[in-house]
Amino acid sequence: MIDLVKHLAVTPRRTKASVIRELLKITNKPGIISFAGGLPDPKCFPYDFVREAAAKVIDRYGSTALQYGPTAGLDELKKAFVRYLKKYENIEAKPENLIITTASQQSLDMIGRLFIDASDPILVEKPSYMGALQVFRSYGAEFVGVNMDDDGISIDDLEKQLITLKKLDEHYKFLYLITDFHNPCGITLKEEKRVKLVELSKKYDLVIVEDLPYRQIRFEGESPRTLYRIDQETLDTHNIISMYTFSKIFAPGLRLGVILAHPDIIRKLEILKQSLDLCTSSLSQLIAVEFLESGYMDEHLKKVNSGYKIKKDAMLAALEKYMPEGVTWTKPEGGLFLWVRLPENISADEMFEDAVNKDHVAYVIGSAFHCDGSGQNTMRLNFSFATPEEIDEGIRRLAEAVKKRMA
Repeated sequence: MIDLVKHLAVTPRRTKASVIRELLKITNKPGIISFAGGLPDPKCFPYDFVREAAAKVIDRYGSTALQYGPTAGLDELKKAFVRYLKKYENIEAKPENLIITTASQQSLDMIGRLFIDASDPILVEKPSYMGALQVFRSYGAEFVGVNMDDDGISIDDLEKQLITLKKLDEHYKFLYLITDFHNPCGITLKEEKRVKLVELSKKYDLVIVEDLPYRQIRFEGESPRTLYRIDQETLDTHNIISMYTFSKIFAPGLRLGVILAHPDIIRKLEILKQSLDLCTSSLSQLIAVEFLESGYMDEHLKKVNSGYKIKKDAMLAALEKYMPEGVTWTKPEGGLFLWVRLPENISADEMFEDAVNKDHVAYVIGSAFHCDGSGQNTMRLNFSFATPEEIDEGIRRLAEAVKKRMA
């Protein structure tokens, strides 16, 4: 056997295993209540709709559905998504503003390939989505962490970091952030901050990658405008790249994502995608067209949001009921996650093994979401997958683990 480490290229040597994927190997054991994954509730999957839609697609499109398709995506889906953006987001777009991807993880990979050279500074929230950190790190990015407030990224800290980078003549590439129901924190960026971000984008010639995987999973409050819409209605910098996915609003098994950006950026991404997978599944794309155009999406999202709200409320009630004084948590208006902060002297990293093996409950350590490894007193909890009864019992077990550490 060859010396594999010696023979590997730079990118796979930099790529580390996903903490969540590794945790799932442990937490799927019988008897463990897991809040670790970011899994939608399979009871909400539209089984009947997909079965009927697939039959319609085969009848209507025949060989097109099972054939290779255009690298940028089928016109049918791009046009349907243009109509979706107008109806639900009041965004004016054309098919050339879109590329269809094999889910949002490919979108992240393509954006990383497009912009990052080794040692390039990339601005990320602290904490940020670990799947994005994993991808950007594999391309050699140097992370610049930006602090977060209770209502999203700190604008003051972001500008401070940008000023420092400009003084150092560092060629920063982009800011990556999740604006709605942040992963892992569950918070939503305020409208005023979104306006400020677009202004900073112009002032500092900054590309902003706006990840929107959970935006439609809202069960309380009103949605602020997306950064893309704010830019379109005000400065029109074309500096915003928006990422969408069907994984949380429809079904992750279809592996469908969408990138919305200026046509020049889309064309570069299309060339990259040609070397990755040629094209995204035509069958999945045409099923998604049925989802968007049939009117079923609204009915489906009502069901999903209603069910997830019950689970979110159950988790908040259980945290209030069982957690000791000194533990705090976020109260999301949507999405799949909330964020728990332990007292500064308690390490969720160190507690994890006992929580799984002795208390039989699992979470994701917060340090995995921090580009600098900080946040060891934090954890992410998922409320979409477990039942309300499992949530209550799981939080009771987790609170016991916390109390033992505090004692």
